[in-house]
Amino acid sequence: MNELQHPPRRPPAPAHTAGALLRDWRQRRRLSQMELALDAGISPRHLSFIETQRSRPSADVLLSLAERLEVPLRDRNALLLAAGHAPRYAQRPLDAPDMRPVQEALSRLLAAHHPYPGLVLDRQWNVVLANDAAMAMAAWIPAALREPRLNVYRATLHPDGLSRLTVNFAEWASHLLGNLRRSIEVSGDPALIALEREVLDYPNVRAVLQAPVSAPAPALLVPQVMDSPLGRLSLFTTLTSFGTPRDVTLEELCVELFYPADEATADTLRATGT
Repeated sequence: MNELQHPPRRPPAPAHTAGALLRDWRQRRRLSQMELALDAGISPRHLSFIETQRSRPSADVLLSLAERLEVPLRDRNALLLAAGHAPRYAQRPLDAPDMRPVQEALSRLLAAHHPYPGLVLDRQWNVVLANDAAMAMAAWIPAALREPRLNVYRATLHPDGLSRLTVNFAEWASHLLGNLRRSIEVSGDPALIALEREVLDYPNVRAVLQAPVSAPAPALLVPQVMDSPLGRLSLFTTLTSFGTPRDVTLEELCVELFYPADEATADTLRATGT
């Protein structure tokens, strides 16, 4: 009697294919094929065929799926290229001629925020632009930590950075690490993953993570409290991004503005900035 013959198993799609990339984003967003397909207006069978490379999706279908999955524009281009389509979203440097209105608007915003620190950051939280107050704060950080680019997480969490001035380092570090983890979950950016791996290996960060967890008193905001060269400063921050960007660079920029959390800090920064 002949043994029962099973059909050969279809190998999984290579990691660089559009189907595999799409499946990765779907799983990252914790959606089933049924949920994503219904939201995007296609059949679950069609989505399954796309993910397993049995169907080549059109650019419009891919973009519809990417929109539902909130895929960053940079990664939407990667999806399109992997499926054999041209990328849809430009990526212009901030100093490009047609980006001049954006750069001028950002510069005006930062200048108007003085004497309080203000920064423009890229997707990896590297500083792209800074006002004079932020540059003065950066001078408290050793030069080695400002090269090749000043990175907010590295500058704030490194033992030789602002952490040595931060009075509430455990609380502030926990806040920053949570933000970094959320950024990774949203973007899946390998550079952010490497940055997280780096900062988690800092001895002061390891000590925070290994310490017993205590329930802090409820607070409206978590400020960074520093014993700085100017004296005791207590600052909270806001983050702002561009609405409906159609350029990769613009989507990945955000503005971080620091505000005084008490009148003493406001008085100190106003006195220093005049």
